[in-house]
Amino acid sequence: MKQSMSVRTIGNLVLALTIIFSIIPFISMLSAALQPQGSMPTGIQFTAAPHWENFIDAWNIANITPLLKSSLILVIGVVPAVILFSALGGYAMAQLKVPGRGLIMLLFMIGLTIPFETLVTPLYYEVDAMGILNTRWALILPMIGLNMPFGIMWMRSHFEQMPRDLMEAASIDGAGHWRTFVSIQLPLALPALSSLGILTFLSTWNQFLLAVVLINDPNKRTMAGALQSFVGQYQTDVVLLNAGALLIMAPTMILFIILQRYFIRAMLAGSVKG
Repeated sequence: MKQSMSVRTIGNLVLALTIIFSIIPFISMLSAALQPQGSMPTGIQFTAAPHWENFIDAWNIANITPLLKSSLILVIGVVPAVILFSALGGYAMAQLKVPGRGLIMLLFMIGLTIPFETLVTPLYYEVDAMGILNTRWALILPMIGLNMPFGIMWMRSHFEQMPRDLMEAASIDGAGHWRTFVSIQLPLALPALSSLGILTFLSTWNQFLLAVVLINDPNKRTMAGALQSFVGQYQTDVVLLNAGALLIMAPTMILFIILQRYFIRAMLAGSVKG
């Protein structure tokens, strides 16, 4: 059924407003980052001679190089593990007859509802008892665990939408659960896996609280911790703060641009089912 002109006009207007409100904060940060250091930018204003060197100064002052290395190690340790375990767990919860499946999913649901801040103190003592406090494992292992409830719920929702005919056809051809999972289900789950990877990357890359609590060495923390370098006791360098924030945002923006088609496809999968 074709949409009326008024409906399409309203839809396009809402879309345009959404784009504008999404871009304005980024433009405001960029304009502030290009102002002279020590100034207090107000609103969106671009100078005739933008100070692009502010990004280099922000990189050096915040000592971003070791933090970038630390964040990459954290992401490499967390994201693939979350994707793998979530795919296996989600497939099992959706397609296999797992004993106590309802209770397990209830526990995962509870894990999604517990406020993250309430887990910091127990995590500290648990990590300390394991002897990995102040190491990168102190971040990698908790981040994997904290992302698992959402990851399994996410992948379970995807695998439940897979046609039962595929499972029956694979079973008739003699394929077991593992062969069906690897050869049929995983290739079809690429959009869901990609979107899960993006969301896990964002939560891991932007992690700040756990990095401060569980790691004492500032060079082993995450990129988000670099923003502390521009916040002093009596004043804050707003220009370099915005430049540093844009540097921290850049990897996530690049990743989303590369994988956006998979992310959007996964978001729309539920609405086009049927």
